[in-house]
Amino acid sequence: MLRSWSLKMDFSKASGLAVYLQITQKIIADIQLGRLPPSTMMPGSRKLADSLKVNRKTIVQAYDELVAQGWLSTESRRGTFVSAKLPGFLLPTNDPSSPVTETSGTEIVTYTQSATIEEAPSLQGNIIDFNDGIPDTRLIPFEVLSRAFRHALVVSARANRLGYDDPKGTLALRKAIVAMLNMERGLAVGVDNICMVRGSQMGIFLAARLLTRANDCIVFERLTYPPAREAFKSCGAKVLSVGQDEYGINVEELEQLCKQQAIRAVYVTPHHQFPTTVMMTAERRLKLLILAEQYDFAIVEDDYDHEFHFLHHPVFPLASTDRSKRVIYVGSLSKVLAPGLRIGYVVATTAFIERCAAEIMLIDRQGNSVTELAVTELMDAGEIKRHIRRTFKIYSERRATLEQLIHQELSSLVDFELPSGGLAFWLRLKKPITIDNLAERALAQKVHILPGSLFTDANEATQAIRLGFASLNKRELTEGIQRLKRVLSTP
Repeated sequence: MLRSWSLKMDFSKASGLAVYLQITQKIIADIQLGRLPPSTMMPGSRKLADSLKVNRKTIVQAYDELVAQGWLSTESRRGTFVSAKLPGFLLPTNDPSSPVTETSGTEIVTYTQSATIEEAPSLQGNIIDFNDGIPDTRLIPFEVLSRAFRHALVVSARANRLGYDDPKGTLALRKAIVAMLNMERGLAVGVDNICMVRGSQMGIFLAARLLTRANDCIVFERLTYPPAREAFKSCGAKVLSVGQDEYGINVEELEQLCKQQAIRAVYVTPHHQFPTTVMMTAERRLKLLILAEQYDFAIVEDDYDHEFHFLHHPVFPLASTDRSKRVIYVGSLSKVLAPGLRIGYVVATTAFIERCAAEIMLIDRQGNSVTELAVTELMDAGEIKRHIRRTFKIYSERRATLEQLIHQELSSLVDFELPSGGLAFWLRLKKPITIDNLAERALAQKVHILPGSLFTDANEATQAIRLGFASLNKRELTEGIQRLKRVLSTP
């Protein structure tokens, strides 16, 4: 097939972002802008490499990433194409040069959260705790962390800076978070777009409080993160549910709901869906963004455990491709360090961040500046990155161990797909069992599990279990699965 054009794009080899990731981002942007419509044939890797004056391996790496994310597809002996499954981005008028107009709806921000459920520490009282996917705090580099805390405390005290500070958080930490998000997650934000919070749950609550008025309709997937749902309910929201499958939220069902009534916001965990762990496909991400613009609603994106994606480079967040500023992005460092450190952040428009700061002034005035400065030092020195690399290897090994154990011990009892990322598995029970008292029966065997019914709005019977594996070593995982087998084998 003849390729009659050459793909042109700008990128900087001097940028801190890898060239193949810059190319990946540029191609995604061109697809979304309509420059590369669905089914468009892409230039060959050698030709594009020559055109951009980069190594061919760089283009192959970018194409592989785009195929893995669902933006491109390959056909044997024909070449690489923009996926035909992607929805088209229609301009508001028939004039192809017409710019995209701003909507009259409220301008929204983005923020990231780590979704975790409060649970007892692993192995307390000889109980094996398959939590929802919290990290192993035994792996924290305590000596490095303690030095950073001591240094932050001494420097702050000597400089007389232990008084009240900016409610949005220390400037140094916001700068460090901005650098991380822009370099590794494809965002383009500044320090005025960041508000530090005491964990992602606080970020979700702030979003709920600022977005929700009494009886506003907020949409969740049928299976979702309960504290997020309760946060919106506490602010007077009317919570609605839509279905989901192995590709994420059912956008067709969501569209039908939008036609029936006004929707204020949709809460999603697209990277690793909570609790089922599936990754939302590129076409559904695009469709969700289109629906948000078409029906004037916000998207609250909870990008928990973004760092732990085991198959390929993590897919960029919805917020990285949000043209109409409708995504509220909540994040935290809980999965990287420990939930007890209470470091989260909201990423949003400047106006939304100012409103967040005003709410914080009413709650606790500001966060813990010493903790924030200590974490800043760890980020600037590269200690956080080193810790991520170390724990990534450990968690990857534990993931493989749990997969093997489930195949060996539970293959007749459960079905599952190995999650591409995240720190938990979602097991579907092959035979219906009494799910109501499953957790109690498990505790009798000294194993703590999370039945699927916990993640529904009305505690509906759901024949599934979520098993977090990161906080358990090989011995604990082995013993835990053996105990779980006894529980599931009992009628």
